[in-house]
Amino acid sequence: MTADQTHADTLIIGSGMAGYTLARELRTLDPETRITVLSADDGAVYSKPMISNAFKQGKTPDTLVQKSAEQMAAELNIEVRPFNRVHTIDRVAKAVSVEGAEGQGLITYTHLVLAVGANPRPYTVDGSDEVALPAVNSLADYGRWRANLKDGARVLIVGAGLIGVEFANDLAVAGYSVTLVDPAPKPLSRLLPDELGQVMQDALTDQGITFYMGRTIARVAQGSHGNTATLDDGTSIAFDTALTAIGLVANTQLAQSAGLEVGRGIRVDALLRTSDPNVFALGDCAETDAGVLPFILPLMGAARALAKTLMGTPTPLSLPALAVTVKTPALPTVVCPPSPGVEGRWVLEGQGQNRRAVFIGQAGEQLGFALTGSETKARQSLSREMPDLLAA
Repeated sequence: MTADQTHADTLIIGSGMAGYTLARELRTLDPETRITVLSADDGAVYSKPMISNAFKQGKTPDTLVQKSAEQMAAELNIEVRPFNRVHTIDRVAKAVSVEGAEGQGLITYTHLVLAVGANPRPYTVDGSDEVALPAVNSLADYGRWRANLKDGARVLIVGAGLIGVEFANDLAVAGYSVTLVDPAPKPLSRLLPDELGQVMQDALTDQGITFYMGRTIARVAQGSHGNTATLDDGTSIAFDTALTAIGLVANTQLAQSAGLEVGRGIRVDALLRTSDPNVFALGDCAETDAGVLPFILPLMGAARALAKTLMGTPTPLSLPALAVTVKTPALPTVVCPPSPGVEGRWVLEGQGQNRRAVFIGQAGEQLGFALTGSETKARQSLSREMPDLLAA
């Protein structure tokens, strides 16, 4: 069966927050432009950041769903095609070949937007072909993972970055026994100075979480009373369920197969154009001049700017300093990290859990900050003092 060929003024591949936010911004600007969203899954709307604290919020996988694909299509007057797989992009013909429930076919486009997100960084160790070490990066992932999580389970989390510590705090509050393993010396090592990383570790330890920092897993094995992870120093950890949270890798395969320029992500200019002027990218898959920005605020700003560009008003992406809230109730934390590789030093103030750290560059300028406890109230005032992440 072959689906009829159709045309979209803007064809969006991806139904995550990036894709749907762009569709909403486009519809706000133009009630008539033809918009099609292709989704590899059911196209349901949910907030991915809520997954890492779903237990605390009392949310199940079903209740995390905010709207169905059908509801989004009706609300925005757009076409949404769930369970449609994109095979190829023909940039000369400006057409995409797809396969879905309606069969195979072509969709031509005026503008194509890649909002294909990112995948969890692969993680394997000796024995991981027999002991599952899953990652959670979608609602479907979370549903499968949670279905295998028994009450009172011992949970091993690999990775003490943003997602790892958020899941750890959420699971500990829900009564699970949580162990975190990471080769870095302190939690959140890419976001916080070591002193504040220690404050975070102490706060989570008070919640019953066990840390093995500066350690890696050598192997995992099944046992008669659960699974066992052996660390590089010989330490043995018993666990029932694992979760890997070691970062994301931008989905660039489709772009690369279409001959677009890729690096750590799909490379885009200030207008979010790829190396093809009719193809754009945004969200976790896009690599801007500031790098890949897997956070909500840059995504929202990118969608607003791109919508204007697609509607005929070229609008370069500009972003203020990015302050990220870490969802760890055990220690409220906000961080605005300096750009990767920038030279400088952290200057710390405060005591106990109420700490303020400002990153000072070589010329004495303020380039980032990290706040914990009551100091998080200074978020807005400090943000105004930071340089823009991207200037138009």
